[in-house]
Amino acid sequence: SDARQGQVLANITMKKGIKKVAITYTNNDYGKGLSESFGTEYKKLGGKILMISSHEDGKADYSAEVGSLSASGASDLVIFGFIDQGGKGIIQASLDSGAFDSFIFTDGMIGPSLTKHFGKALNGSYGTMPGGESAATEKWKGIAKSSGIAIDGPFRGSSYDAAALIALAIQAGNSTDKASIQKHVMGVANAPGEKIFAGELKKALEILAKGGEIDYVGAEDVEFNEIGEVYGAYQEMEVINGEFVSVKVH
Repeated sequence: SDARQGQVLANITMKKGIKKVAITYTNNDYGKGLSESFGTEYKKLGGKILMISSHEDGKADYSAEVGSLSASGASDLVIFGFIDQGGKGIIQASLDSGAFDSFIFTDGMIGPSLTKHFGKALNGSYGTMPGGESAATEKWKGIAKSSGIAIDGPFRGSSYDAAALIALAIQAGNSTDKASIQKHVMGVANAPGEKIFAGELKKALEILAKGGEIDYVGAEDVEFNEIGEVYGAYQEMEVINGEFVSVKVH
């Protein structure tokens, strides 16, 4: 949930002693939603937002936007955008002008392409992305590595789990009908049943085909609540020596 991610990031920011920020967000539902959830929580915790402005993706130059944000007097810039779009352009204009060198991100801005481009200039910047660390995630990392799947960006494990749950729900209901999948997906995701981790889909399908029960754990410790939500965990990622590093799970 982006609503939850905004709250987590606001709490991290306040715990770091950052009491004033400026915010720029990509002008779509993703950016607006994160800006609202972060802003509401941040102000509740006592933080001050000196300026909020949207930016459009696909522009060649963002110096005007950065100039306005810098004029607010903020030293730290929160960017709710995309790693290959306006968010990257905002960072470039900030570093080129010297307006900002401390950035706060969410998942859309976290990935190796950003640090490959900017390197150690981003040291100390931080953000959040979905994911945690457990026995399940350690198994997932092994499976991903052996299969050539990059795991240093958001939603890799989530995407794996989503595809797996669809396949398992199809098997449980012996049907590809949408209503059947919806009926069975929570049953294969939650207890009771044999626990199924990443890389064990063949085993799970065989159990279901024989009429057995499974409890899909997957890559990210999947467990649905009664209305089908998965709250999940968030990794706090910080740029250290020019690379994103997971420093804590929230």
